Parts: sequence; structure tokens; C-alpha cells
Amino acid sequence: RCISIFFVEFQAYFGQDYARTAWIHSIVDCATMLCAPLGSLISNHVSCQAGIMLGGLLASAGLILSSFATSLEHLYLSLGVLTGLGFALCYSPAIAMVGKYFNKRKALAYGIAMSGSGIGTFILAPVVQLLIEQFSWRGALLILGGFVLNLCVCGALMRPIALKEDCKTASEFLEQDYVPEEQKRDLKRMSICSPLIKVWSHECLCYCSRKEYDFLLMPGFMVLAVSILFMAYGCSPLFVYLVPYALSVGVSHQQAAFLMSILGVIDIIGNVTFGWLTDRRCLKKHRHFCYLFAVGMDGLCCLFLPVLQNFPLLVPFSFTFGYFDGAYVTLIPVVTADVVGTSSLSSALGVVYFLHAIPYLVSPPVAGWLVDTTGSYTASFLLCGFSMIFSSMLLCFARLAKKIKRMHLQSLTNDIGTKQNIWTNGAIAYSVTAELDQKDGEYLAADTNSYHNR
Repeated sequence: RCISIFFVEFQAYFGQDYARTAWIHSIVDCATMLCAPLGSLISNHVSCQAGIMLGGLLASAGLILSSFATSLEHLYLSLGVLTGLGFALCYSPAIAMVGKYFNKRKALAYGIAMSGSGIGTFILAPVVQLLIEQFSWRGALLILGGFVLNLCVCGALMRPIALKEDCKTASEFLEQDYVPEEQKRDLKRMSICSPLIKVWSHECLCYCSRKEYDFLLMPGFMVLAVSILFMAYGCSPLFVYLVPYALSVGVSHQQAAFLMSILGVIDIIGNVTFGWLTDRRCLKKHRHFCYLFAVGMDGLCCLFLPVLQNFPLLVPFSFTFGYFDGAYVTLIPVVTADVVGTSSLSSALGVVYFLHAIPYLVSPPVAGWLVDTTGSYTASFLLCGFSMIFSSMLLCFARLAKKIKRMHLQSLTNDIGTKQNIWTNGAIAYSVTAELDQKDGEYLAADTNSYHNR
């Protein structure tokens, strides 16, 4: 997020328009989300520690190389592709590990874990602006490159655990006929996706991959995926253009950076408080609608942004948008886990963040093109707002349709049960009547015989 503070510096130094400069931020976000399944793959088949440490090295190398950039194309490759790839290898494994450690307070755990993004934005936004003023943008990128190396330390401290679902998957795998007996004995001592110490057969790996991605054909996940595409398109441009927009309406550089800091710290509050609230018994069953409400509120904030043209009005916007941004970001893993289950969460999160890639790549340049064409930010922010509102409404209608279908099936089941009870009661009544008629016949025959005997 702090890369947006470099936007004005890059634009002024290289003398390029909004659309071309915006490609830097969009490529970073796109590479981060596009390579998220790669992070999940390394986490599943090697280890979380190795993936995160490798990602830290790549992200640091990208920032350091960017400090020597001589053109925007250089920044596209170093700051965009290389740094984005490094962040991707770190993000998915770290988020998925939280879901394995926590069950009862999962939303709160995700909120606390993902508040690190808000803390970083709150602290680094003014620090980056100060570094730019003191050492220019090149020195600031070089210092950030050294700072990002701490991701290697974080990766080394990770401690993954094995779940019961993983053991169940392994036992199912061992039942397959094509697994040789020798490999079965080895697999009994390790999980299905343990480190690849031995070279397993092609069929084994295919089965493992198929089990990991069974959720892709689930209707609930398909609807969630389409909704996320529109949500990602709407949220990305604001982080790129909030600082340039504030500068265009007369806000100073320090105040514009302070808006990002406000957004970051309120993002933390949204992460933690919304996670805590949705873990309450009264809201735990309604996490889906809490997620939809948060996305819709962010969309409304974007719609009102063009009329906020001074610093006192932009501060409440940063508060509101930052809070609900932290709220729905916290609930993305929770909603995904509710749809696909905990055992497939790592792979599902990789796909979910992969779906962010195309909107993150396209939306900032499209918004920049609209700014260059219209001469204002109004069209860009309105498009973002309507996109997020449509994402919320799409998922809401799908949820309501599913509920109506469930109620209809339940009513049909009740009708069938009622008919079965009626038929059963009728059969019993018919049986009882037949028995009575048979007894009456026997009594009548007995009376007739006694009369003839007389």
C-alpha cells in the first residue's frame, strides 16, 4: 500500500502520465495475487518456512534493484514482478496457517494476524514520506529492501501443524489400488503432502492435486469467485490514487501521507473488532452477510469520495473506508473456509487471491486512463464504488436464492412425510377394519351354526 506514496515521485521523475505510472502498482498487486497458488503449492509440498523465506529474499531483491531503475519498464520488472512474486510466496502460507491453529475464534485470529498490514501502513506511510524527503525515492527503496529481509526471520519462526483432516486424506490415499506397498509404508509415516523426500509416481501426485482442488466445481465457490473479481476491481485503485487525489485538491504532502496512516490504523481496528464481533454467538451464523455489508459500505464510500475536496472531509473518509476494508479482508478467509472447509483452505485461498490478480492488474491503469481522459477522478471512483456494490449484491442474491431453494426442498420433504403418515394411518385403519369385519363374519357363522343345531 505504501507504494502509492511513490506514485507522484515516479510520475514526476520519469515524466509519464497517470495510466503508465499506475502499471507499477497494478503489476505488484497482480503478481502477488497471480502467484498466490504457487505459494500454496510450495507450502503444501515443501514447507511454510521455506516458502516464506524464499519470498522474503525475492521481495527484498526486487526493492533493492528498483532503487537503481532508469525507466518505468525497469520498475515494472523489479518492483512489479519480482517484489510481487516475493510477497505472494509469503502471504498465502502465513494466512492459511492461522486457519489450522484456530477454530472457535477463527475470525478474531484472522483479524489479529491480518492487522499487520494496517500496522505497516500506519507506521510506514509517514516514514516512507520522510525517507523520500531525506534520501530521495531511490534511497527510500533501498532502505525498504533491507527492511523487507525481516520476512526471512518471520518465515524461520513459523511452526506448521498437522490436522485430522490431513490424516483422513492420507488414509483415503492409501486405499487407492495404484499405490505400491512400499510407498504405502512410507506414506503411513508422513502426510499426503509431506516434503517430497522420495520421487512418487505420477499417479500419486495427480491424485494429491485432484483432492486439493475438488472445491473448484462447488457452486458456492464459483459464486464467491465471481463476486471477488468485482470486489478486487473496486478496491485497488483507491489505494493508488488516494494520495494523488488529495494532492490535486490542495492537501499537502504530509497530510496526504497522514491520510494513508489513518487508513492503516483504522484498518487494524476493523480487522480486530469485526473479527471479534463475527465470532459472537449472535453473529457467527451470519458472517456471510457481515462480509457483504462491509464490501457494500466500502463501495458507498467510493461513491461519495469525489465530493470530498479538503482535508477535514477526507479524514472521515479514511476512517470509514479503512474500517470496512479491514472488516471484509478479515472475513475473506473465514467465508472461504465456510464454503470449502478447513482441509482445502490453503489451496482455496491461493485460488481466491489468484482471482484478485486480473482486476488488480487492470483497474489502476483503467482508472488512470479515465483521469487522463476526463481530467478528474470522479469517473474512476464511481466505477470503483459501483463495482464493489455489485459484488456485494451478487453474493447476497446468490445467498438468498440458496436459502429459498433450501426452504422449498424442506417444504417438499415435509409434504412427502405428511403423505407417508396419511398413507400409513390409512393402511392401519384399513387393516383394523378388515380384521373387525373378519371377526364379525366369524361371530355370524358361529351364531348360524348354533341356530341350526337347535
